[in-house]
Amino acid sequence: MAEADGPAMNGPAWWQPARHAARRGHLACRARVVKGLRAWFDAAGFVEVETPALQVSPGMEPHLQAFATELRRPDGAAAMRYLHTSPEFAMKKLLVAGEPRIFQIAHTFRNAEGSDLHHPEFTMLEWYRADADYRDIMADCEALLAAVAAAAGIGQWRHGGRACAADAGCERLTVADAFRRHAGIDLDPVWPAADGGRPRPAPLRALADAAGVRSDDGDDWDDLFFRIFLERVEPCLGVDRPTILYDYPAHMAALSRLKPDRPDIAERFELYICGLELANAFSELTDAAEQEARFLHDQAEKRRLYGDEVPIDRDFLAALAHGMPRAAGIALGVDRLAMLASGADRIDQVLWVPVAAP
Repeated sequence: MAEADGPAMNGPAWWQPARHAARRGHLACRARVVKGLRAWFDAAGFVEVETPALQVSPGMEPHLQAFATELRRPDGAAAMRYLHTSPEFAMKKLLVAGEPRIFQIAHTFRNAEGSDLHHPEFTMLEWYRADADYRDIMADCEALLAAVAAAAGIGQWRHGGRACAADAGCERLTVADAFRRHAGIDLDPVWPAADGGRPRPAPLRALADAAGVRSDDGDDWDDLFFRIFLERVEPCLGVDRPTILYDYPAHMAALSRLKPDRPDIAERFELYICGLELANAFSELTDAAEQEARFLHDQAEKRRLYGDEVPIDRDFLAALAHGMPRAAGIALGVDRLAMLASGADRIDQVLWVPVAAP
């Protein structure tokens, strides 16, 4: 019997009729979800765009691994190109070009990923609004979730034995409040300063130890933060109703801007349903010099951690310098949304065709 394609599909190949029939209900639900997404954006006045998957830079996040290839021109010249990990850079260039409201349902690619929740090729929904901030995107999320639930014909989001009301509004919870509520830890005394330096781990280690969360001598501040978060906080998010977790430490800003009155806080949020991270959103950084500094930091961090680096998209920085409008945007995992709508346990259950396994 042929082995199945996809990291989570053991046994008969995905195209075996019986195997496909077992997934057919999840796939039909996925189709309704995608239809509902497009209907909501059309009604909200967004334009659907398409940008190339092949890019100069795949994205600068240090922990993401990209697929690389060689672009050959007719004259024989060759250049390295990457499959994007997100269409973000290209879509922001369209904001600079003058598009005010855009969305894209794009295939995106991340190498060395495969689990019940991850796949090397997956579907990302991204949307951007000019003249907006992250609170406008929070409101979009609430309206979009309600519309998709109606289109999919569901009353609950379901995953991992948890349920979340599909008609409930989103709980809005700061990162600091989430740690207080779910981990019993007050982050305020150990909140990193906005100077860009590495925060000291010792004070947070003491809080983790007091809360019964394991710490290791080599842990830095971020290691401790995410261990506490993954063990104590994340499983409690999005239960009964979706949770918008917002206001992250400034050094976790990625491509988001900092609060004007609190430069130690990034205007960033993540959306959780049934303990599952669904989306990541920003009030967008529009300062080209600051963005370049962050890219250089990420490049150095990737080199430190993995002995590798990817190039910076200089055209993106040029677009920012030309003048990107005040804007906000978000990336949402379509496959995970389909899992929540259909009650699927694994991502392969909502993929029409998985990537061929090596």
